[in-house]
Amino acid sequence: MWKNIWNPSNRKVLCCNILTAFALNLFLEYMERKSIEDVLDFMNDRTFVFLFNALILFMFLSIGFLARTKRFTYAVITGGWAIIGLVNGVILNSRKTPFTAVDISLVKSILPVISSYLTQWQIVLLVIAIIVGVVAAVCLYLYSPTTRKSFDMRTNVIMVLLMFVLFGGVTYVGVGRGQLISKFDNLIAGYKDYGVAYGFCVTALDTGIDRPLNYSKDKMQKLSNKMKEALAEKEEEEEQENSRTPNIIFIQLESFFDLTQVEALTISEDPIPFFHQLQEEVTSGWLEVPVYGAGTINTEFEVITGMSTDYFGTGEYPYRSILQRKTCDSIAYWLKELNYESTVIHNNNASFYDRYVVFSNLGFDNFITSENMQITQYNEVGWAKDAVLTKYIMNTLEETEDTDLIYTISVQGHGDYPTSEQEDAEITVTGDDYSESELNQFTYYANQIHEMDAFLEDLITRLSDYDEDVMVIAYGDHLPGMDIETSDLAEGTKYETPYFIWDNFGYNSEHKEEESENVTSYQLASKVLSEVNIHNGTINQFHQTLKGTKNEGKNLKLLQYDMLYGADFISEEELEATEICYSLNPPTITKVKEYEGTYLLIGENFTDYSRVYVNGILVNSTKKSGTVIEVNSGALKEGDEVTIHQVSKTNENITLNKSEVYEFHNSKVEPLYRSD
Repeated sequence: MWKNIWNPSNRKVLCCNILTAFALNLFLEYMERKSIEDVLDFMNDRTFVFLFNALILFMFLSIGFLARTKRFTYAVITGGWAIIGLVNGVILNSRKTPFTAVDISLVKSILPVISSYLTQWQIVLLVIAIIVGVVAAVCLYLYSPTTRKSFDMRTNVIMVLLMFVLFGGVTYVGVGRGQLISKFDNLIAGYKDYGVAYGFCVTALDTGIDRPLNYSKDKMQKLSNKMKEALAEKEEEEEQENSRTPNIIFIQLESFFDLTQVEALTISEDPIPFFHQLQEEVTSGWLEVPVYGAGTINTEFEVITGMSTDYFGTGEYPYRSILQRKTCDSIAYWLKELNYESTVIHNNNASFYDRYVVFSNLGFDNFITSENMQITQYNEVGWAKDAVLTKYIMNTLEETEDTDLIYTISVQGHGDYPTSEQEDAEITVTGDDYSESELNQFTYYANQIHEMDAFLEDLITRLSDYDEDVMVIAYGDHLPGMDIETSDLAEGTKYETPYFIWDNFGYNSEHKEEESENVTSYQLASKVLSEVNIHNGTINQFHQTLKGTKNEGKNLKLLQYDMLYGADFISEEELEATEICYSLNPPTITKVKEYEGTYLLIGENFTDYSRVYVNGILVNSTKKSGTVIEVNSGALKEGDEVTIHQVSKTNENITLNKSEVYEFHNSKVEPLYRSD
C-alpha cells in the first residue's frame, strides 16, 4: 500500500501541491494587504496561521490526487482561488469589508450598478477576461492529457482521507491553543488576523444561527412569561398623555456620518448644519451599526427587525439567506396590529439586494423604487440624488388612508468616491495627513452629504406643519468606504453613526435630555415606539422590557433562533407574507393622439421603465415625457387592449406593476395640434 501511495506520480503531485499552495497563499495575502512588508510581518507574527492557510489551499489542491485530468483540475482550483484573491483586492479598494462567500450570492444585485464601481474600459476588459477564461477552461478540459499509468483510485482515496484526518487534527490543535477561532466578531480584523483562505472558508461554512444549548419549548414559555410580567409593570408606570399612533418615518442615509469628527481634516464649512442643529434641539446620539464601509442591508435588517446580526454566520446577510424563504418579525408586522400601512421608499432599483423578495417577508405593503419614480438628478457617479425622496414621502402620507410607517432608504452618499479634482465644489476639504486623491474623495463626499442634509431640512420643514402627528428618525447606515479608523475620530467609533429623532408634536424636544442616548441599530425601532407607548410585537416587547438585564444577549439569541430556525414557540400565530404594491400612483393611459405616422399614448406617471404591451405582447415604444409614450401607428388596431408595464431595471421580463387596460378605438384617436 505504502509503495503504491509513494509512487513517482504522487510524489510529483505532492510537491506541486505544496509549492502551489504556498504561492497562492502569498498572493491572497498580498491582495488583502497590498504590501509585501505587511505580508512578511503576518508570516513572522502569525506563522502557524499563515501555514494553516497554506494547508487549507493544499487540501483543495489534494483533489488533484483523485482526478485523471490533473491539469484541468489544478487550473480550476488555482484559478478559483486566484479569482477570490483578485476580487478581494479590487473590492477592498472601494469598500473596507473583504470579499466573502456570501458576496457570491450578491452578484445579481451588483451587476446593474457595476458602472458605479468600474470604468467602461474596465468592464470591457472584465467581460473579455471572463470569456477567455471560460473558453480556456473548456479547451483544457477537452484536450488536457489523462493520467492512466500509476493511477490507483482506491489507494489515492485512502491517501486523501488520511490527509483530511491530519488536517482535522491540526485544526483541533489550532482551535484548542486559541490560534484559530470559528467566528469573527469583526470581519475586517478576522481576515487580517487569520488569513484570507481561512476567512473565506469561515464565511462559507458559518451560516445561520446555531441552536442554543438551552433551547426548548419550556424555556421559551418562561421567557415569554417574563416579558409579559415586565410589560405589565412598564404599562402601569407609563404616562398616558404620551400615548400616540403617529406616522413614523425612518430615513436611512447612505454612508452618512459627521465628517467634522475626522480630526485631521479641515473643512471649508459645516457640511451638515441642519443635522447638527437638530442634534442640539431633539433626541440624538450615536447609533452602533454592525458594518463599516459597506453592508447597508445588515444595518437595515437590524433596524427593521430588532434582531442582531451578531448571532448569524460570519459575514452573513440575512436578506440573502433565511429571509429569501421565511417571514420574519418586524416593525411592519408590529404596527400592522394597529392598522398602520407600511411603505418602503428607495431611490434605487427594486431588486438591489433582493429587496423585492425580502420586503414581502418582512410584512411591508408598498415598495416605491426608481422604476416608479420620476428621477431627473443624479450625482457624478450615477446615484440618484436624495431630494427626490421628499416628493414620494409626502405623496405616501397623502395617498394612504391609514397611519403610515415609511422606511426610506437613501442612495446619494453611495461610493465609489471619485479621486479626481472636484471643480467648483461648494465645500472643500484639506488635510496634511491625506493624499490629493483622498482629499478629492473627501471633498466629493462632503458635498454629497451637504445635499443630503438639505434634503432632510426640506422634508422636516414640510412636515412641521403637517396636520397629523409625525416622527422622523434619521441615521447613517455605516461610515463611508474610506480610510477612517476610530483613532482618526474626535468622538465615537468607526462603527457608530449619528442619529436624531424629531417629531412635530414636541415630545423629542421636551424630553431631549432623558431620551438622548447611544443605542444599537437593533434597539432603535423599539426606542422610538417606546416614546409613544407602542408595545406590539415580540422582539419589540423584549427590547422595551429586558434591555440591560442579565442574559439579555443569550435571550435575544434564543428568540431569534426560535422565530427563524426553531419551532417558533414564542409566536401566537404564523406571519403571512404580504403582496407588495409598487406604486401608489400607477401609470395610466387617458387617450391616444396621432402624430406623423405614430400614436402618442397620453397619460400619467410614465417613467424610464415603462413598457407598452398590446394584447399582452411587448411592442417597441419611446418615452417622450412623464405623460407621453410614442408607438408606431402599425402597433395598434381596432379593439386592441393596451397596458403600460413598469418593469424591473435589472430584468425587463419582471413586471412590478402595470396600468389598467386601455381599449384602443380609431374613433377616439385625436390629432396632435401645435398647441399640444
